[in-house]
Amino acid sequence: MSQTTTPSRYTITSALPYTNGPIHIGHLAGVYVPADIYVRYLRLKGHDVAFVCGSDEHGVAISMKAKKEGVTPKEIIDKYHNIIKKSFADFGISFDNYSRTSAEVHHKTASDFFKKLYEQGDFIEEETEQLYDEEAQQFLADRFVIGTCPKCGHGEAYGDQCENCGSSLNATDLINPKSTITGGVPVLKKTKHWFLPLDRYEDFLRKWILEGHKADWKPNVYGQCKSWIDEGLKPRAVTRDLDWGIPVPVKGGEGKVLYVWFDAPIGYISSTKEWAEREGKDWKPYWMDKDTKLVHFIGKDNIVFHCIIFPSMLKAHGDFILPENVPANEFLNLEGNKLSTSKNWAVWLHEYLEEFPDMQDVLRYALTANAPETKDNDFTWKDFQARNNNELVAIFGNFVNRVAVLTHKYYDGVVPSPNAFEAVDKETLEALKGYPQILSNSLERYRFREGSQELMNLARLGNKYLADAEPWKLIKTDEERVKTIMYVALQIATGLAILSEPFLPFTSTKLKGILRIAQNDKNSVISSAVEKSIGWGDIASEDSLLPAGHQINPSELLFRKIEDAEIQQQLDKLEATKKTNASATNSTDSMEKELIPQKETITYDDFSKLDMRVGTVIEAEKMPKADKLLVLKIDTGLDTRTIVSGIANSFKPEDIIGKKVTVLVNLAPRKLRGVESEGMILMTENTEGKLVFMNPDEDGVGNGETIN
Repeated sequence: MSQTTTPSRYTITSALPYTNGPIHIGHLAGVYVPADIYVRYLRLKGHDVAFVCGSDEHGVAISMKAKKEGVTPKEIIDKYHNIIKKSFADFGISFDNYSRTSAEVHHKTASDFFKKLYEQGDFIEEETEQLYDEEAQQFLADRFVIGTCPKCGHGEAYGDQCENCGSSLNATDLINPKSTITGGVPVLKKTKHWFLPLDRYEDFLRKWILEGHKADWKPNVYGQCKSWIDEGLKPRAVTRDLDWGIPVPVKGGEGKVLYVWFDAPIGYISSTKEWAEREGKDWKPYWMDKDTKLVHFIGKDNIVFHCIIFPSMLKAHGDFILPENVPANEFLNLEGNKLSTSKNWAVWLHEYLEEFPDMQDVLRYALTANAPETKDNDFTWKDFQARNNNELVAIFGNFVNRVAVLTHKYYDGVVPSPNAFEAVDKETLEALKGYPQILSNSLERYRFREGSQELMNLARLGNKYLADAEPWKLIKTDEERVKTIMYVALQIATGLAILSEPFLPFTSTKLKGILRIAQNDKNSVISSAVEKSIGWGDIASEDSLLPAGHQINPSELLFRKIEDAEIQQQLDKLEATKKTNASATNSTDSMEKELIPQKETITYDDFSKLDMRVGTVIEAEKMPKADKLLVLKIDTGLDTRTIVSGIANSFKPEDIIGKKVTVLVNLAPRKLRGVESEGMILMTENTEGKLVFMNPDEDGVGNGETIN
């Protein structure tokens, strides 16, 4: 299907959230808000859309959470599935179906998919060595292993992916791997698994993505795919040794489950089946008809799964269409720091809905206006407040309120009949007619941030029109002219009511209620008595959206101002989290800190060459023009000598005079910035990166005593 062809239907998916915790603003900005904007837009245009999602309940993250809390995986998934599903519904994410991968329909769909590929000979069966925790007596699935990334050196890479550089890994690739269950060093043990040979699909992927989608996929998505394909693809396991998941449905698969990356994307298909059965539809056209446009909304950490692996699975199966686009977003940070579920550094959706009731659209707008579409972006509470107060309240809300209030004040809420249009009226109405296409241009290219600002420009158009016309002054001298002005302003307000729905669905519903026009959104949370139905296309084609004589309802405020105290409360909450994390870090065993690998083995003779003595710092001063260096005078018991040490970032000179230290005294002298340094002080580093002296604690240990 070419990009210019209008499809018969759309299948829109958004990444299945793990049910090991609630939803936070990073998930919303990366996946769910842009997906919902796009779907609502398609529905307004009259398209046939299936918007599906569901909880991913088989990830190893679930098993980890269950072990940590001492409960069963079932208890974990039930708890968080319900929290997530309710949060999405309360926030207005308009899924046609929100399923779960523990559902019977999903188990059958995923099992059948695996069996078809198995029977076609699409898998490689291999006995390999996997990491095994001898203390826990189990093989370690990817997220049960942590170690150093072999590609970027990040010390906390998981066994499936390094979240620092984005590289996909196997657990056996990690340097110095550790079990997250026991903290022990795992051993290699043989086990049998099935692999999808991704290398067989390189030519297909190169033609489909690198040639076929070079012009229309986002650069960040295209670039990551190109990097993967150019590097050369390797077989990837589709099964794992785990007791939680979908059992491998073939002989020899006892005690094994389908790898979560294999079963999770099939969840889109099973969710569609569930929806179609409920609605009395046939699910197959939404996944098998070439006139269907399939679009996946995901975050950048899922690009490889949706652009390389899942398409290879679909291609191998043979019956399914491929995604037309995968508009993945980058990551959203919070107040300058990376969002972290484990560290509670997040704005949780269910908590936001409690603390800012009936303000879903404010968060939707703030996240869209600052969306991480091409690079990582930062959410700050101050920006959130500014977006609300300076844009939603002062521009959008102010315009609508003035129009509704003045219509009731001058005409008892009845749309007045216009008189002859002046040039400014014609220009304004013509500009209004252009906005559906302006917004379509943004949304069809997945530029939702741009679209949100164009919507605000329409509100600015209305504000400027009213401010320039000043009907509140003109009413005293030219009542007929005011009728025309208010008629034009009401047309703009009506345009806003329709065009804002993808971005601000709750606000759109309120505004339609004020204007008494029909709710086109089948998922609308508010219904109202209506007299007139208006669609997206009507704005460009109709000369009169809200006709003269139409009765509107009294005004109600669409947005309220957010006070400084409310924002400070949120900042205080984050500050408390930061202190809690710092306290936990300080009290954590040093094993938690990333450890440097052991150096190569030395002999006792090598060690005996080191002459380490107890010394005392008797003088200390900063090295001129060197931020990190201190020049120290040390009484070693043997002599008083000068040592230059790079500890100025951790200690002030005056704080360490009189400090007992351990000194390597027989190190060859070395000049540093013209000062000869005659030895080295032994230091270590705590979990916060602060240097700590390695010094004798016992009283009565004198300078010059040897350390053996």
